[in-house]
Amino acid sequence: MAKLRISDDWWTAPAEGDGGTLILVTGRRAMDNVIASGLYRYRVEVTWPYEGDEKGLPAYADSKVMEEVTDALNDCFDRDPVAILTGIYTGDGQRNWVFYTRSLHIFQRKFNEVMAPFPTLPLVFEAEEDPDWQEYREMSQCEVADGED
Repeated sequence: MAKLRISDDWWTAPAEGDGGTLILVTGRRAMDNVIASGLYRYRVEVTWPYEGDEKGLPAYADSKVMEEVTDALNDCFDRDPVAILTGIYTGDGQRNWVFYTRSLHIFQRKFNEVMAPFPTLPLVFEAEEDPDWQEYREMSQCEVADGED
């Protein structure tokens, strides 16, 4: 069986939160082949609520840890693609990572391994079946095409 190619091409675009605050949306491009494989049926959203500045964005120290966590998670799942990070939302007082995974149990074990060296964070987890990748498709609509203002 051929190895599934997982894109590492990302985009970032501004969006507006419910209260009119700025939310930065970062998404992974070119996931059609992964969606078509039917292997990643479960969506896991991991939310880190934080005390935001006047724009709802994290303090510099928090943002540094967020990026370190993101890099560590990407490194882990690049080596063992039991899950794929597909989207990141930052703003309105929270960072939200969106993953699609083959196994909730293995995802949990790998996630905990990655997080072990980090300080305890106030993370909230939600998981559900999303075999059609509905959340990903909605997030992808936020991408701003080249040349758009």
